[in-house]
Amino acid sequence: MVWFTLVSSGVLNEVITRHLEYLTALAREKHFGRAAAACKVTQSTLSAGIKQLEEDIGVLIVERGQRFVGLTPAGAEVLSWAQRSIRDYSSLQQSLHSMSHGLRGQLRIGAIPVALPLVPLLTVPFTKLHTETTILIRSLSSAEIQRGLDDFSLDVGFTYLDNDPLVRVRRLSLHRERYMFVTCREGKFSKKKQITWREAAAEPLCLMTPDMQNRRILERHAKEGRATLHPELESNSLLALLGHLHTGRWATILPDSFVRLLMDREMLVVLPLVEPEASHAVGLVTTDQEPLPAMARAFLDVAKMPKTKKEIRLRLRPFSA
Repeated sequence: MVWFTLVSSGVLNEVITRHLEYLTALAREKHFGRAAAACKVTQSTLSAGIKQLEEDIGVLIVERGQRFVGLTPAGAEVLSWAQRSIRDYSSLQQSLHSMSHGLRGQLRIGAIPVALPLVPLLTVPFTKLHTETTILIRSLSSAEIQRGLDDFSLDVGFTYLDNDPLVRVRRLSLHRERYMFVTCREGKFSKKKQITWREAAAEPLCLMTPDMQNRRILERHAKEGRATLHPELESNSLLALLGHLHTGRWATILPDSFVRLLMDREMLVVLPLVEPEASHAVGLVTTDQEPLPAMARAFLDVAKMPKTKKEIRLRLRPFSA
């Protein structure tokens, strides 16, 4: 089995690496055409590459059909090896290049929507230090970030650190998120300095959908305040919520870090939520495997720099309405 010998020895030639990338793309996209597009090859080239991989290994990897059906049990095992092999090979290339020429390649970030304001506070100093890198940022759920770290399609994630369980990751806390009631309607809110969860729940609300971790956190704290949230409008997009907020019909609940991005805060009523006063840790997660890939290690190093920590504290200091 030449392929397994090459994998176990840590040596992958260009052809084998490309065929492994075809397999991981197919498993991710679950569609031959989309997988081929992701790999920037034709569908026939991708199919031929996977067939060659099957011949080299001597096992059937993909269930055959008119369209993608799934992987065979042996294919699932090969996929696990392929993901680790590609990660290790890519990390080795990055590490060797960075030793003599500096870090080069793409940093792949996944961030829950409410953590997006944190991302530029780290990507700016990172790109200044590593000028040959590019960055891909995807807005994902916490579950998708976990899957991305597990299958090595992400280098780092921005997510909650103390809510839904995270496994096989190392954590770095960046900020404690607090919650603000936001509305365009003044009236009874104009003289208030804060609002209870019970009072907020009585207003017409637009909130994130229940599959988003932010929504589950809000539900829990509303319950602690003896209230139940019944939003009139739900979306998995914060931009959609903000668009509806500005109609004046609805109010919403946002993390304090996101409120700072609103350009028209002077036209908004922004009130801290109390009874209970709640906060949650938001930060970075990476795989806990050793050695840590060069790109993820370099990003964590930037996050730990005193200058970066100071900038985060200044930008995200406690909010006052």
